[in-house]
Amino acid sequence: MASKETLAIRAQAERSHNREHSVPLYLTSSFTFDDAEMGRAMFADEIAGNVYSRYSNPNVDEFIRKVCLLEGGEEGIAFASGMAAIFATFAGSLQAGDHVVASKALFGSAIQILNKIMPKWGVTTTFVEGHDLSQWEAATQENTKFYFCESPSNPGLELTDLRALSAIAKRHQVVLAVDNCFATPVIQNPIELGADLVMHSATKYMDGQGRVLGGILVGRKDLIEPIRFFARHTGPALSPFNAWVLSKSLETLFVRMRAHSENALTLARTLEGNAALQAVHYPFLESHPQYELAKQQMKYGGAILTLEVKGGFKAVNALTQHLEIASISPNLGDTRTILTHPASTTHSKLSKEERAEVGITDGLVRVAVGLENIDDLIEDFQQALAKVAASQEAATV
Repeated sequence: MASKETLAIRAQAERSHNREHSVPLYLTSSFTFDDAEMGRAMFADEIAGNVYSRYSNPNVDEFIRKVCLLEGGEEGIAFASGMAAIFATFAGSLQAGDHVVASKALFGSAIQILNKIMPKWGVTTTFVEGHDLSQWEAATQENTKFYFCESPSNPGLELTDLRALSAIAKRHQVVLAVDNCFATPVIQNPIELGADLVMHSATKYMDGQGRVLGGILVGRKDLIEPIRFFARHTGPALSPFNAWVLSKSLETLFVRMRAHSENALTLARTLEGNAALQAVHYPFLESHPQYELAKQQMKYGGAILTLEVKGGFKAVNALTQHLEIASISPNLGDTRTILTHPASTTHSKLSKEERAEVGITDGLVRVAVGLENIDDLIEDFQQALAKVAASQEAATV
């Protein structure tokens, strides 16, 4: 069997009679039947085929197949966004009275779904420290159906021992779902570590250039089917055009993630100890508290690092004004380096206490390191941080 790197490039939809090398766009809302009997048989699931692009489409199917090959999933579903994938996973799988155990270190919208939306349907959640396996064990109840975590987490870069957590999940017959967005299948394969379901915001590194929205869920076929039913009838479908873009983007995913990771590690090492910073966090820095775990379950450190800027939001704001290359945006996963202040943007709907529990301080900035020349990035961050430090020093005189 070919390597995953080759499959990301060569796996594609069946060629048409035109013998195209690059898969065409199937921009159609529906598909035709040879006769009424064929339509009846397709709707009865007696024969396979495309019926309506809300259900399936050749471009979408190709994207799903590729991600299944990369992550080791049996089946998959593509969505209009990463959050649609997360919501559909819970809404399609859980019943009133079910219980979820989730890491506190989740993306803000995921926490809102579990805290504010799922309780409307009688689904409750207990949040735990993702790195503390004893808390997962203690929080598990008779009605617990799902464990859910991000590793590395957004934005604190907290890791969960996925192999150990999967062993606990199997002992309690609980489904383990992992958001693998930051790592991508290039860096980490949760299914190989024992996870049952893996989801991604394909908007991020699967696209890699900040162009389109998308989400994907892959995993065990028996777990995918009820979620597929929910998605088919509620309609959070990925568009064929976005699927085509994402599938083509996967062809460069391995090359990009290696380069992103190399740049991020070099920048993290260079900025560690900077006078304007309290700390630099990155999984492959020896100073990261879970460095050994990172080396065990991740091939590279990824593209994301965080900086603790001395002086809180005022200093962060000054940093954003002095940077000349990095963009200021709530997104990540672009070829361009992006700086985000989570406390005032992506995690602003959490209380200050909730943010503090997962290490999101007013001085924390998330840096999604891009593919620019690393010397240019280092120079940009160093000059900006030097100006921040100089202004702080002047203010104390």
